[in-house]
Amino acid sequence: MSQATTSSVPASPASSPAVIDYNAYAPPRKSSWLNLRVLLFVLVFGGIIGWVTYVGISSAMTGGVVLNKDGYYEVDLKSISLFPLDQQNGATADIPERIRALDGKKVVLVGEMWAGNSAGSAVGGFDLCYSIAKCCFSGPPQAQHFVKSTPSQKGVGLPMYDGLVRVKGTLSVGVVQEAGKVQSVYRLSVDSLDPI
Repeated sequence: MSQATTSSVPASPASSPAVIDYNAYAPPRKSSWLNLRVLLFVLVFGGIIGWVTYVGISSAMTGGVVLNKDGYYEVDLKSISLFPLDQQNGATADIPERIRALDGKKVVLVGEMWAGNSAGSAVGGFDLCYSIAKCCFSGPPQAQHFVKSTPSQKGVGLPMYDGLVRVKGTLSVGVVQEAGKVQSVYRLSVDSLDPI
């Protein structure tokens, strides 16, 4: 009688199923948080924030007035219109000194045209405002928000444009009253007018 013996010999590697290590064949992992999309987002968002910061600081430091290489003062209309002025009893002395210093200077202004009494393509005068839609959210329009603009050559009409325009001319600064209220703070003798 023969006895069956069980062997405790381990199975050979050839007889066991093969175990594949898939991680050995995977490409090396890149950093999961820094990729092209994240980098592009950071650059665009940083650029926007940087530009807004630069414009704000520049406007605050210059008061919205910069002398350009052509001898004209580039004036930010919003910067020169945001000061309190009594619309009934206002006087030239109530205008900040930095703005009064622009009287008689050659300036470049960028804003929107408004000619309430004209329907033609050419006008004899217009009001210039930094933004017709945005200037008067805090109440009724105020005289310092508008620049009364007329052509420097008498009898010449100015073209009427929608949207932003770039206007060059000589600026007069001072309160003009009529019928017991302030009619204008700024007047501009227009030399050139171009759409943007």
